[in-house]
Amino acid sequence: MLSCAAMLPLPRYGAQRAFSTSPVALHLRMRSRLRVVDNSALGRQAMMDGKPPKVIHVYNKTGFATIGDKVLLAILGQKKQGFVVGCKHMKQKPLVPRYDTNNVVLLDDNGNPLGTRILSPLPSLLRGDKQRFSKILALSSRFV
Repeated sequence: MLSCAAMLPLPRYGAQRAFSTSPVALHLRMRSRLRVVDNSALGRQAMMDGKPPKVIHVYNKTGFATIGDKVLLAILGQKKQGFVVGCKHMKQKPLVPRYDTNNVVLLDDNGNPLGTRILSPLPSLLRGDKQRFSKILALSSRFV
C-alpha cells in the first residue's frame, strides 16, 4: 500500500522561467554588424582589422532594414551611407535569397559607390528598381 506522501501532487511553480528569452532578430536594426562586400579601401581595412561597420540609422519608417534599404553606418570612426544587399533573415520572402551574412555596399556623400567592384552576388530583386540601384548593378557581375 502507498503512503500518503506518495499520493500528494508535486508543487507547481507556474509558467515562470528562471531565465529571460528574447526572439531572434529578424531584421537589421541599430547596432547590427554588417560585412562590406565591395572593394573600397575603407571597407577592406575595417574588415581586416576585425571592426565591421555598425548600423546607426535606417532610412525608413520602421527602423528595420532589409535588402535594398539605405542605412547610415559607423565605420572606423567615420559615418558613411550604404545599401543593404544581403540579409540573413530567418523568415524570407518567396524568391528572395537568404545569405549567410548581412552584406552592405558603401556609398559616398553623393550616393555613388566607394568601390569599383562588388565581390558577392546580388539578389535579382534589386534589378526591379533600376533607378535607385543602377550604379550598384553596374559594378556587380553575379546575381542570384
